[in-house]
Amino acid sequence: MADMTIFIKEATSKQPIQAIETLLTQMNGIERALVDVEDGEVKITYNEDQVTQEKIKNRIQEHGLNILD
Repeated sequence: MADMTIFIKEATSKQPIQAIETLLTQMNGIERALVDVEDGEVKITYNEDQVTQEKIKNRIQEHGLNILD
């Protein structure tokens, strides 16, 4: 298992957080997605043999969410 941390602009209120967690945990290879409402930090635990960081980021952006650099 591998971990990655990203920041999502919209991940600071309840509705987007639930959507993000559901979106990510439905992907094959993602074991866990935890969102910190304070700053939009998303910690993702995933199986790097099943999914890449690039695929995870693309999935988030396809749903109209903005990843902060």
